Amino acid sequence: MPDVDLWQLSDLETPWSLFVVCTLRVAEHIAAGASQIDDLSARTGADAESLQRVLRHLVRRGVFEEPSPGTFALNDAARKLMDPSLRLGLDLNGIGGRMADAWGTLLTAVRTGAPAYHLRFGQPFWEDLRDHPEVSSTFDDLMSPLGHGKPDPDVLVDGDWAAIKTVVDVGGGTGALLAEVLRAHPHVSGVLVDLPATVAKASELLHRAGVADRATTSAQSFFDPLPAGADLYILKSVLSDWPDKDALVLLKRCADAARPNGRITVLSGIAPPGRDASPELLMMVLVGGKERSVPEFERLAAAAGLTVHGSKRQASGRFIVECRLVPSFGADHRGVN
Repeated sequence: MPDVDLWQLSDLETPWSLFVVCTLRVAEHIAAGASQIDDLSARTGADAESLQRVLRHLVRRGVFEEPSPGTFALNDAARKLMDPSLRLGLDLNGIGGRMADAWGTLLTAVRTGAPAYHLRFGQPFWEDLRDHPEVSSTFDDLMSPLGHGKPDPDVLVDGDWAAIKTVVDVGGGTGALLAEVLRAHPHVSGVLVDLPATVAKASELLHRAGVADRATTSAQSFFDPLPAGADLYILKSVLSDWPDKDALVLLKRCADAARPNGRITVLSGIAPPGRDASPELLMMVLVGGKERSVPEFERLAAAAGLTVHGSKRQASGRFIVECRLVPSFGADHRGVN
Protein backbone atom coordinates (compact mmCIF):
# COMPACT_ATOMS: atom_id res chain seq x y z
CA MET A 1 0.00 0.00 0.00
CA PRO A 2 1.54 3.34 -1.03
CA ASP A 3 2.51 5.82 1.65
CA VAL A 4 0.02 8.67 1.90
CA ASP A 5 1.37 12.20 2.27
CA LEU A 6 -1.26 13.82 4.50
CA TRP A 7 0.34 17.23 4.21
CA GLN A 8 0.00 17.10 0.45
CA LEU A 9 -3.62 15.94 0.71
CA SER A 10 -4.41 18.81 3.06
CA ASP A 11 -2.72 21.46 0.91
CA LEU A 12 -5.29 24.16 0.14
CA GLU A 13 -2.86 26.42 -1.72
CA THR A 14 -3.27 24.70 -5.06
CA PRO A 15 -7.08 24.52 -5.29
CA TRP A 16 -7.53 28.08 -4.10
CA SER A 17 -4.87 29.28 -6.53
CA LEU A 18 -6.76 27.57 -9.35
CA PHE A 19 -9.99 29.24 -8.27
CA VAL A 20 -8.27 32.64 -8.26
CA VAL A 21 -6.58 32.40 -11.67
CA CYS A 22 -9.77 31.00 -13.20
CA THR A 23 -11.87 33.82 -11.74
CA LEU A 24 -9.36 36.38 -13.05
CA ARG A 25 -9.33 34.67 -16.49
CA VAL A 26 -5.53 34.53 -16.45
CA ALA A 27 -5.37 31.74 -19.03
CA GLU A 28 -7.56 33.71 -21.44
CA HIS A 29 -5.39 36.80 -21.04
CA ILE A 30 -2.22 34.81 -21.73
CA ALA A 31 -3.88 33.26 -24.78
CA ALA A 32 -4.69 36.78 -25.96
CA GLY A 33 -1.02 37.78 -25.78
CA ALA A 34 -0.50 39.14 -22.26
CA SER A 35 2.40 37.10 -20.92
CA GLN A 36 4.29 39.62 -18.77
CA ILE A 37 3.22 39.84 -15.16
CA ASP A 38 2.68 43.60 -15.39
CA ASP A 39 0.33 43.14 -18.35
CA LEU A 40 -1.50 40.34 -16.56
CA SER A 41 -1.78 42.49 -13.46
CA ALA A 42 -3.26 45.37 -15.44
CA ARG A 43 -5.74 43.20 -17.34
CA THR A 44 -6.94 41.30 -14.28
CA GLY A 45 -6.96 44.22 -11.86
CA ALA A 46 -4.71 42.27 -9.50
CA ASP A 47 -1.58 43.16 -7.55
CA ALA A 48 1.37 42.15 -9.69
CA GLU A 49 3.54 40.65 -6.96
CA SER A 50 0.69 38.67 -5.40
CA LEU A 51 -0.49 37.34 -8.75
CA GLN A 52 3.05 36.34 -9.66
CA ARG A 53 3.39 34.37 -6.42
CA VAL A 54 0.16 32.51 -7.16
CA LEU A 55 1.24 31.74 -10.72
CA ARG A 56 4.66 30.52 -9.59
CA HIS A 57 2.99 28.17 -7.13
CA LEU A 58 0.90 26.75 -9.97
CA VAL A 59 3.97 26.46 -12.19
CA ARG A 60 5.53 24.26 -9.50
CA ARG A 61 2.37 22.15 -9.57
CA GLY A 62 2.51 21.74 -13.35
CA VAL A 63 -0.06 24.38 -14.31
CA PHE A 64 1.37 27.22 -16.49
CA GLU A 65 5.03 27.69 -17.37
CA GLU A 66 7.47 30.51 -16.62
CA PRO A 67 9.95 30.49 -19.53
CA SER A 68 11.70 33.58 -18.15
CA PRO A 69 11.30 35.51 -14.88
CA GLY A 70 7.96 37.33 -14.83
CA THR A 71 6.81 35.85 -18.13
CA PHE A 72 4.12 33.19 -18.07
CA ALA A 73 2.89 30.80 -20.73
CA LEU A 74 0.17 28.23 -21.13
CA ASN A 75 0.76 24.50 -21.04
CA ASP A 76 -1.77 21.74 -21.57
CA ALA A 77 -2.99 21.90 -17.97
CA ALA A 78 -3.42 25.68 -18.06
CA ARG A 79 -5.36 25.54 -21.33
CA LYS A 80 -7.99 23.43 -19.56
CA LEU A 81 -8.82 26.47 -17.44
CA MET A 82 -10.42 27.99 -20.54
CA ASP A 83 -12.91 25.12 -20.82
CA PRO A 84 -16.36 26.67 -20.16
CA SER A 85 -17.58 23.73 -18.08
CA LEU A 86 -14.53 23.78 -15.81
CA ARG A 87 -14.68 27.54 -15.53
CA LEU A 88 -18.27 27.37 -14.23
CA GLY A 89 -17.12 25.31 -11.27
CA LEU A 90 -14.03 27.41 -10.51
CA ASP A 91 -15.26 30.99 -10.95
CA LEU A 92 -15.50 32.46 -7.46
CA ASN A 93 -17.98 35.07 -8.67
CA GLY A 94 -20.64 32.44 -9.38
CA ILE A 95 -21.74 29.02 -8.18
CA GLY A 96 -18.09 27.96 -8.00
CA GLY A 97 -17.53 30.43 -5.19
CA ARG A 98 -20.56 29.20 -3.28
CA MET A 99 -19.41 25.58 -3.56
CA ALA A 100 -15.85 26.44 -2.53
CA ASP A 101 -16.82 28.52 0.48
CA ALA A 102 -19.41 25.98 1.63
CA TRP A 103 -16.65 23.51 2.48
CA GLY A 104 -15.92 25.69 5.50
CA THR A 105 -19.17 24.39 7.00
CA LEU A 106 -18.24 20.69 6.69
CA LEU A 107 -17.30 20.27 10.35
CA THR A 108 -20.68 21.57 11.50
CA ALA A 109 -22.48 19.38 8.95
CA VAL A 110 -20.63 16.32 10.22
CA ARG A 111 -21.31 17.17 13.86
CA THR A 112 -25.01 17.89 13.37
CA GLY A 113 -25.97 15.67 10.44
CA ALA A 114 -27.54 18.68 8.73
CA PRO A 115 -26.25 21.20 6.19
CA ALA A 116 -24.75 24.34 7.72
CA TYR A 117 -24.66 26.38 4.50
CA HIS A 118 -26.80 29.04 6.17
CA LEU A 119 -24.06 29.73 8.70
CA ARG A 120 -21.78 30.92 5.89
CA PHE A 121 -24.28 32.60 3.56
CA GLY A 122 -27.11 33.64 5.89
CA GLN A 123 -29.75 31.32 4.46
CA PRO A 124 -30.09 27.78 3.04
CA PHE A 125 -28.75 26.98 -0.41
CA TRP A 126 -31.95 27.09 -2.45
CA GLU A 127 -33.11 30.31 -0.82
CA ASP A 128 -29.67 31.80 -1.44
CA LEU A 129 -29.97 31.00 -5.16
CA ARG A 130 -33.48 32.45 -5.22
CA ASP A 131 -32.27 35.76 -3.78
CA HIS A 132 -29.11 35.97 -5.91
CA PRO A 133 -30.18 35.49 -9.53
CA GLU A 134 -26.68 36.10 -10.85
CA VAL A 135 -25.42 33.08 -8.89
CA SER A 136 -28.54 31.08 -9.73
CA SER A 137 -27.88 31.69 -13.42
CA THR A 138 -24.41 30.15 -13.18
CA PHE A 139 -25.90 27.18 -11.30
CA ASP A 140 -28.37 26.66 -14.16
CA ASP A 141 -25.48 26.82 -16.60
CA LEU A 142 -23.53 24.26 -14.57
CA MET A 143 -26.53 21.90 -14.69
CA SER A 144 -27.00 22.46 -18.43
CA PRO A 145 -25.15 20.81 -21.33
CA LEU A 146 -22.47 23.47 -20.88
CA GLY A 147 -21.55 21.90 -17.56
CA HIS A 148 -22.75 18.30 -17.93
CA GLY A 149 -22.64 17.62 -21.64
CA LYS A 150 -25.43 16.66 -24.03
CA PRO A 151 -28.14 14.63 -22.24
CA ASP A 152 -28.86 11.06 -23.31
CA PRO A 153 -32.56 10.68 -24.29
CA ASP A 154 -32.50 6.92 -23.63
CA VAL A 155 -34.44 7.16 -20.36
CA LEU A 156 -36.61 4.02 -20.53
CA VAL A 157 -35.35 0.73 -19.16
CA ASP A 158 -37.11 -1.32 -21.86
CA GLY A 159 -36.62 1.28 -24.61
CA ASP A 160 -40.25 0.87 -25.73
CA TRP A 161 -41.69 4.31 -26.44
CA ALA A 162 -44.85 3.13 -28.19
CA ALA A 163 -47.03 3.70 -25.12
CA ILE A 164 -45.36 6.98 -24.12
CA LYS A 165 -47.18 10.03 -25.44
CA THR A 166 -46.53 12.59 -22.70
CA VAL A 167 -43.43 13.22 -20.57
CA VAL A 168 -42.95 15.49 -17.56
CA ASP A 169 -39.35 16.44 -16.77
CA VAL A 170 -39.47 17.23 -13.04
CA GLY A 171 -36.79 19.70 -12.00
CA GLY A 172 -35.61 19.68 -15.59
CA GLY A 173 -33.74 22.98 -15.47
CA THR A 174 -33.69 24.83 -18.75
CA GLY A 175 -35.03 21.84 -20.72
CA ALA A 176 -31.94 20.22 -22.22
CA LEU A 177 -32.99 16.64 -21.47
CA LEU A 178 -36.63 17.21 -22.42
CA ALA A 179 -35.53 18.71 -25.75
CA GLU A 180 -33.41 15.63 -26.53
CA VAL A 181 -36.27 13.27 -25.61
CA LEU A 182 -38.71 15.15 -27.83
CA ARG A 183 -36.22 15.29 -30.71
CA ALA A 184 -35.68 11.54 -30.48
CA HIS A 185 -39.42 10.75 -30.31
CA PRO A 186 -41.51 12.99 -32.57
CA HIS A 187 -44.81 11.51 -31.33
CA VAL A 188 -44.13 12.61 -27.73
CA SER A 189 -45.08 15.91 -26.09
CA GLY A 190 -43.57 17.18 -22.87
CA VAL A 191 -43.86 19.46 -19.87
CA LEU A 192 -40.86 21.08 -18.19
CA VAL A 193 -41.25 21.66 -14.44
CA ASP A 194 -38.92 23.96 -12.56
CA LEU A 195 -38.86 27.30 -10.78
CA PRO A 196 -40.02 30.36 -12.74
CA ALA A 197 -36.61 31.97 -13.24
CA THR A 198 -35.20 28.69 -14.56
CA VAL A 199 -37.96 27.66 -16.99
CA ALA A 200 -38.01 31.21 -18.33
CA LYS A 201 -34.67 30.39 -19.97
CA ALA A 202 -36.01 27.27 -21.69
CA SER A 203 -37.83 28.88 -24.60
CA GLU A 204 -34.75 29.56 -26.72
CA LEU A 205 -33.34 26.08 -26.16
CA LEU A 206 -36.62 24.35 -27.03
CA HIS A 207 -37.05 26.48 -30.17
CA ARG A 208 -33.47 25.79 -31.22
CA ALA A 209 -34.11 22.07 -30.84
CA GLY A 210 -37.23 22.35 -33.00
CA VAL A 211 -39.55 20.97 -30.33
CA ALA A 212 -41.17 24.10 -28.90
CA ASP A 213 -44.53 23.19 -30.47
CA ARG A 214 -44.61 19.99 -28.40
CA ALA A 215 -43.31 21.42 -25.13
CA THR A 216 -44.91 23.48 -22.40
CA THR A 217 -43.53 24.73 -19.10
CA SER A 218 -44.90 24.66 -15.58
CA ALA A 219 -43.19 27.31 -13.48
CA GLN A 220 -43.46 25.93 -9.95
CA SER A 221 -41.81 24.13 -7.10
CA PHE A 222 -41.77 20.39 -7.67
CA PHE A 223 -42.94 19.98 -4.08
CA ASP A 224 -46.30 21.34 -5.22
CA PRO A 225 -48.76 19.09 -7.11
CA LEU A 226 -47.28 18.19 -10.49
CA PRO A 227 -48.99 18.20 -13.91
CA ALA A 228 -51.07 15.04 -13.79
CA GLY A 229 -51.78 12.16 -16.12
CA ALA A 230 -48.53 11.94 -18.10
CA ASP A 231 -47.12 8.59 -19.19
CA LEU A 232 -43.60 9.24 -17.92
CA TYR A 233 -42.10 11.40 -15.17
CA ILE A 234 -38.35 11.97 -15.25
CA LEU A 235 -36.19 12.88 -12.24
CA LYS A 236 -32.65 13.56 -13.43
CA SER A 237 -30.03 14.69 -10.90
CA VAL A 238 -32.79 15.73 -8.49
CA LEU A 239 -33.27 13.18 -5.70
CA SER A 240 -29.63 13.31 -4.62
CA ASP A 241 -30.13 17.01 -3.83
CA TRP A 242 -32.47 16.19 -0.94
CA PRO A 243 -32.46 14.27 2.36
CA ASP A 244 -34.84 11.34 2.71
CA LYS A 245 -37.77 13.33 4.10
CA ASP A 246 -37.86 15.71 1.14
CA ALA A 247 -37.01 13.02 -1.41
CA LEU A 248 -40.01 11.03 -0.19
CA VAL A 249 -42.30 14.04 -0.63
CA LEU A 250 -41.04 14.48 -4.18
CA LEU A 251 -41.56 10.81 -5.04
CA LYS A 252 -45.09 10.99 -3.62
CA ARG A 253 -45.80 14.00 -5.82
CA CYS A 254 -44.63 12.02 -8.83
CA ALA A 255 -46.69 8.99 -7.80
CA ASP A 256 -49.85 11.05 -7.35
CA ALA A 257 -49.39 12.78 -10.71
CA ALA A 258 -48.57 9.52 -12.53
CA ARG A 259 -51.82 7.75 -11.60
CA PRO A 260 -53.22 5.50 -12.86
CA ASN A 261 -50.56 4.03 -15.16
CA GLY A 262 -47.63 6.42 -15.46
CA ARG A 263 -43.98 5.51 -15.00
CA ILE A 264 -41.24 7.30 -13.11
CA THR A 265 -37.60 7.20 -14.22
CA VAL A 266 -34.82 8.29 -11.88
CA LEU A 267 -31.45 9.19 -13.37
CA SER A 268 -28.46 9.81 -11.09
CA GLY A 269 -28.36 9.65 -7.34
CA ILE A 270 -28.71 5.85 -7.08
CA ALA A 271 -25.63 3.67 -6.84
CA PRO A 272 -25.82 0.56 -9.05
CA PRO A 273 -25.42 -2.93 -7.55
CA GLY A 274 -21.83 -3.76 -6.76
CA ARG A 275 -20.92 -0.21 -5.81
CA ASP A 276 -21.53 1.32 -2.43
CA ALA A 277 -23.49 4.54 -2.38
CA SER A 278 -21.22 7.55 -2.32
CA PRO A 279 -21.95 10.16 0.35
CA GLU A 280 -21.67 12.84 -2.34
CA LEU A 281 -20.01 15.15 0.16
CA LEU A 282 -20.64 18.31 -1.81
CA MET A 283 -24.40 17.75 -1.84
CA MET A 284 -24.26 16.88 1.85
CA VAL A 285 -22.57 20.19 2.59
CA LEU A 286 -24.76 22.30 0.32
CA VAL A 287 -28.21 20.86 0.91
CA GLY A 288 -28.05 17.70 3.00
CA GLY A 289 -28.54 15.51 -0.06
CA LYS A 290 -27.03 12.10 -0.71
CA GLU A 291 -26.65 9.29 -3.20
CA ARG A 292 -28.59 6.16 -2.24
CA SER A 293 -27.91 2.48 -2.69
CA VAL A 294 -30.52 0.49 -4.60
CA PRO A 295 -31.97 -1.02 -1.38
CA GLU A 296 -32.16 2.44 0.20
CA PHE A 297 -33.99 3.77 -2.84
CA GLU A 298 -36.32 0.77 -2.94
CA ARG A 299 -37.42 1.49 0.63
CA LEU A 300 -37.99 5.15 -0.20
CA ALA A 301 -39.95 4.26 -3.33
CA ALA A 302 -42.11 1.77 -1.44
CA ALA A 303 -43.05 4.44 1.08
CA ALA A 304 -44.22 6.58 -1.84
CA GLY A 305 -46.37 3.81 -3.31
CA LEU A 306 -43.88 2.80 -5.98
CA THR A 307 -42.00 -0.35 -6.85
CA VAL A 308 -38.74 -0.63 -8.77
CA HIS A 309 -39.58 -2.15 -12.15
CA GLY A 310 -36.10 -2.35 -13.61
CA SER A 311 -32.75 -0.64 -14.08
CA LYS A 312 -29.96 -0.30 -16.61
CA ARG A 313 -27.03 1.82 -17.65
CA GLN A 314 -27.29 4.31 -20.46
CA ALA A 315 -24.63 4.21 -23.14
CA SER A 316 -23.24 7.30 -21.43
CA GLY A 317 -22.79 5.26 -18.24
CA ARG A 318 -25.55 6.91 -16.21
CA PHE A 319 -27.54 4.47 -14.06
CA ILE A 320 -31.34 4.49 -14.59
CA VAL A 321 -33.99 3.11 -12.25
CA GLU A 322 -37.61 2.89 -13.41
CA CYS A 323 -40.55 2.77 -11.01
CA ARG A 324 -44.18 1.78 -11.43
CA LEU A 325 -47.17 2.44 -9.21
CA VAL A 326 -48.12 -0.20 -6.66
CA PRO A 327 -51.69 -1.19 -7.61
CA SER A 328 -52.68 -1.94 -4.02
CA PHE A 329 -51.42 1.40 -2.74
CA GLY A 330 -54.88 2.81 -1.97
CA ALA A 331 -56.36 6.24 -1.79
CA ASP A 332 -55.61 6.48 1.93
CA HIS A 333 -51.91 6.66 1.05
CA ARG A 334 -52.21 9.31 -1.61
CA GLY A 335 -51.07 12.85 -1.24
CA VAL A 336 -48.40 14.53 0.84
CA ASN A 337 -48.78 15.14 4.53
